[in-house]
Amino acid sequence: MAPTLERKHAGTLKLQKSPQISEDVSDEDQLMEHAEGSEDSGEMSAMEEGEDGEWGGISGSKDTGVVDDSHSGTKPKKPPTGEELRTIKDASDLFKSSSFKLQIDALLPNVRPKSSRTAPLEQFLFALHSFLKDLPSIAPQHPLEAGRKLLKKGVAVPYSLPLPTEDTNWKVAFEAPSDITLVGSWANKVSVKAKDGGKFGVDLAVEMPNSLFQEKDYLNGRFFHKRAFYLATIAAAIQKSKSLDVVVVYESLRGDPRLTKLVLVPTHNSANDFTKLNAKICIIPVLHSESPIPLHRLSPSHSNVRLHTSTEITGDDALAPTHLPTPLYNNALLRTLTPRYQLLAIHELQNECPAFSDALTLVRIWANQRGYSEGTRMCVRGFEGAGPWWWSILALLLNGEERRSGATKANKRKSVGNGLSSYQLFKAALEFLAKHDWEKEPVFVRSANKHRYPPEEYHTSTESVFVDSASLTNLLAGVPLGSLELLRYDALRTLETLNQSSFSGDPFTAVFLKDCRDLNTRFDVIIRVNLVSAKPRSISAHSTIDIGSPVNALLASISSILRQGLGDRSRAVAILHPSSVPRALSQAHPSTPNDIFVGIVHNPQHAFRVVDHGPAVDSDDQPALQAFRELWGDKSELRRFKDGRIMESVVWEVTTADERAHVPAMVVRHLLKHHFNIQDDEVETWQTPFDSLLRLPQTVSREYMALGVSTGFKGALTAFDNLVKAIKALDEELPLALLTVSPISELLRYTSVFSPVPLPSSVAQLLPPNARYLEPIEIVLEFEKSSRWPDDLKAVQTIKLAFFDKIASALMESVPELSARVVIGDGVHDSPIMDKACLEVITPEGWAFAAHIWHDREVNLLDQLIGGKANILPHIVTKTEKKKSAEHYEALEAKEVYMRRFIHAPRHHRAIATLAHHYSAFPGTVRLVKRWLAAHWILHGHFSEELVELICASFFVEGGRTVTADADTEKTIQDLVPASKERGFACVIQFLKEWKWEEGLFVPLYGAEAVPSDKAQASTSKVGAASAWKVTTELDKEGHVWTYQGPDLVVAHRVRALANATWKCLQDVEAGQFNVQSMFIHPTDDYDFVLQLDPVVLPRYLHNVTADADLLAKRGKYANKAQEQDAVLPMPGFDPAKLFSSDLQRVYADTLKIFYDPFGGDKIGAVWDPSLKDARPFRVLGGFSSIPVKKDDEKAKDKGMVTINQSAVIMEIERLGTGIVKKITVHN
Repeated sequence: MAPTLERKHAGTLKLQKSPQISEDVSDEDQLMEHAEGSEDSGEMSAMEEGEDGEWGGISGSKDTGVVDDSHSGTKPKKPPTGEELRTIKDASDLFKSSSFKLQIDALLPNVRPKSSRTAPLEQFLFALHSFLKDLPSIAPQHPLEAGRKLLKKGVAVPYSLPLPTEDTNWKVAFEAPSDITLVGSWANKVSVKAKDGGKFGVDLAVEMPNSLFQEKDYLNGRFFHKRAFYLATIAAAIQKSKSLDVVVVYESLRGDPRLTKLVLVPTHNSANDFTKLNAKICIIPVLHSESPIPLHRLSPSHSNVRLHTSTEITGDDALAPTHLPTPLYNNALLRTLTPRYQLLAIHELQNECPAFSDALTLVRIWANQRGYSEGTRMCVRGFEGAGPWWWSILALLLNGEERRSGATKANKRKSVGNGLSSYQLFKAALEFLAKHDWEKEPVFVRSANKHRYPPEEYHTSTESVFVDSASLTNLLAGVPLGSLELLRYDALRTLETLNQSSFSGDPFTAVFLKDCRDLNTRFDVIIRVNLVSAKPRSISAHSTIDIGSPVNALLASISSILRQGLGDRSRAVAILHPSSVPRALSQAHPSTPNDIFVGIVHNPQHAFRVVDHGPAVDSDDQPALQAFRELWGDKSELRRFKDGRIMESVVWEVTTADERAHVPAMVVRHLLKHHFNIQDDEVETWQTPFDSLLRLPQTVSREYMALGVSTGFKGALTAFDNLVKAIKALDEELPLALLTVSPISELLRYTSVFSPVPLPSSVAQLLPPNARYLEPIEIVLEFEKSSRWPDDLKAVQTIKLAFFDKIASALMESVPELSARVVIGDGVHDSPIMDKACLEVITPEGWAFAAHIWHDREVNLLDQLIGGKANILPHIVTKTEKKKSAEHYEALEAKEVYMRRFIHAPRHHRAIATLAHHYSAFPGTVRLVKRWLAAHWILHGHFSEELVELICASFFVEGGRTVTADADTEKTIQDLVPASKERGFACVIQFLKEWKWEEGLFVPLYGAEAVPSDKAQASTSKVGAASAWKVTTELDKEGHVWTYQGPDLVVAHRVRALANATWKCLQDVEAGQFNVQSMFIHPTDDYDFVLQLDPVVLPRYLHNVTADADLLAKRGKYANKAQEQDAVLPMPGFDPAKLFSSDLQRVYADTLKIFYDPFGGDKIGAVWDPSLKDARPFRVLGGFSSIPVKKDDEKAKDKGMVTINQSAVIMEIERLGTGIVKKITVHN
């Protein structure tokens, strides 16, 4: 996964992806290229594609008003005509924008089959029609005997449950089809390109003659057995045929043997080769509309599976009634009547609504990109082969809903107009999906002859009801409610994207071109479940036969129980599994998946609740009490609460704040173990490995816990409050009263990588030297205004020192065991006008603070020194420009520090802290992203921490959503944002790998607090603003405040390459090979040389990603003697490795680029500036250590050419690092 550095002769480093990082070009990438390439060329490109044989859209042949301005010579351009202006206005009114319409017009032809390639397919269909019509009849015979005969030919009959037995007294037979019809989306020219290179489906409805069936064939699977034999006979004949020359396989929709179809795939270079079309033919046996089977026997409330107790699977239902309704069984039988009707219904809708075909295509593209279809990745349970469902949604919108008896007129859904554009219809479909309550509101599309079965029959049959206009099938039979809730959530997110007026990216790309099937960015929790040893506590033969197979019954039960157990903790809990795959004709039944994924979208308001309340013990509703106990098993217990209630309850054991986020996963683990005997080692989640990256090593945290030291963000905030009270109590002893104390440290806004910990002497003596790092907490003191402050900048800094000295003395007198000292510089800057002094305070509990003083007039004095430009009106231009002095640049740098520390940092801190309070996942997301950037040696040296916080905040305030301190928590908690740090981390990684830097990123962080008109506060200097990234806010329109440290172009390319490698690693979740820590292990092969530091002398080594536990556990021989002799002096912020790397970067700024992990890293990587390797003439003060270039020929003229002296530089670094550098590894 290591990114490689490609060295360019132009003096820059370009970071490329190595072969391990490179990704395959996916379908959506190709679509994006087509869409973007066609957007500029407008309608002309669409017309050219149409002439080339591409299937055009509804408006494929119409003029869109795009004016061709490619006139030759000086011929004047014609103004647009009235018709063209009307077309442009219609495009803007009906399609969100004119560019959006052009993008749709460019997209549609690229997802439809090319008509120029259909000729071989049509020839094959004619040949297949003749072949099927000429098939010989087979006399009636026993189903098992017929199956044995076919098995000798290599064809297994896919009989479904209940399987036929030797006692079966009915027979199967075969006769040539009475009718063969091309049906489905192909016949109506609404086929859509499948995901992952899937083939277009060409459905062929083969009508089985009525003479093969009897009136009672609806009972006990007799119809499905006869259908299976009919299909197997056709398969055997086609397989034997030499004229057709195709590969024949079975495929069962959703793994249901009752829905098995025959798939024909062409072979290359055969007579009927239509492989260029990328299509497959699906043979589907169907019933005649007037078959002997009576339709009134197929209502949802009828029981058509009659089981005897002796044949039932053992379980709790052995004594249950045998005549239970079989809605799913009946629905599967009714599906064989629908293909011809659906063909005619779609054709009628196409005639009535011109935009229907395009709207249906858009809906299906949107659904395919989100996993609601077949593909090589995980498919959402229940949506495999859901083609009829998508067009039925549009039929509902166009035709309206059937009015149900007892329902009010207001409840009747009105139809939309037939004149809507495809985009408007698409958006109307999304609004229906986003707002409909699938659990409580059944849907009956308006039917010409009223509905066949009364709505009451559907109420208790299946979880959700959507009956088509033919009144035959419930299109949502077998679709879990959790999957429909996920569909609603996806529709809501898409509508939010489309309705955003200030969307920074392209909504078209986000809605139609982006593959949204990734589990990491879609779900807050991902749980991988191995089903190999699953054994349900109670299994019903009746429900197994009704659903179609034992695996489907298991998945349906898991989905139902998990949804019931999670309750209002989740917005959606969906099961995802691999799509059904074709199988050989010798395999009767479809393969079953070993692993499934459970994806949970949290409801943050309730997700992390640690107590689930059940019915009261004295409740009259005893069935509810019993159901609660059965659901939770031994986890349910009686508890008395403070208000006196005695209730059945379930309590989840949580010891730390991090574990509270694990509660939903704990619920799932318990339910799977209790109901399905799936043990913990067969249920995999990845929250704990992520948590371990943000925790101190066990050897260190154990010492803090043993002594009961107050730690964490709560402890830091308490220490801050105590310090503020102590300073405010000194008002009488100070010349000026303290107004406010503003925190500006990440330790007080919940975004530091590690939870803050103090370093009291009692703990410090127990820890080794490489685990004694104490992070100082930066704060800003603001005193009341006074005219007695001097007007000289140097004097201002001196007064600040006097204040610090007075505060330090007073604090140490008033607070026992508190130590305070004045720090007069940072060891780097020597400017007398820069604010570089601070007051270092160490509280009795071991917390360290670094306090700065804000004087508001300081910026005015700096502006005067810079040149007074802040006081000159913008339209006044001075005639002469004096040469800028050293004091000018010194003042610029001082103002940069002043503005960032005293103006922007406090506001940024307040905004980030507010986000952390409103969105529980935000702090964890920031902490993980910081850890990732630091682990790859980029944070601090090339990134400011505030920049990382801004990028992460963009996912929580996108679309103009602003969160202020007084925002309603109940409202913001419902925002469609990540609700777990793992999902937030994946979203940021995806963004970093795809982000186009030139477009910048705007983050509306401050909301109503932003006051851009305030020049003094909104302005900032541009010193050192050479960043390749531009991240802007309301108060930083130019995006320079937090990019002063970069990243430059080299680092920006490196971040993208690392994000690509990390994203590829995240994709291993579906393969079951995901290792969290591997994403945080940094490759070092790309550096020119690497310094190995001595971890024993690094106080921050305890934060290392791969810290050696033995080094952190080293003690003296006698513990008590060590405590007596080792008087540990706390040194806040002392990190020799960080200081050393900073010195190297500053000293060798023109020679090297330094990379280092600030969190306990024990290696420093360096890359030479490639331009210095080229020979150049020697000059004095060249800026780098040089060495003469050896002449190839001694007689050659000596031109004094030199190049960089790498060995000398490395030796200098080795000398500088004496005592900290153990080894230097040079890479060739």
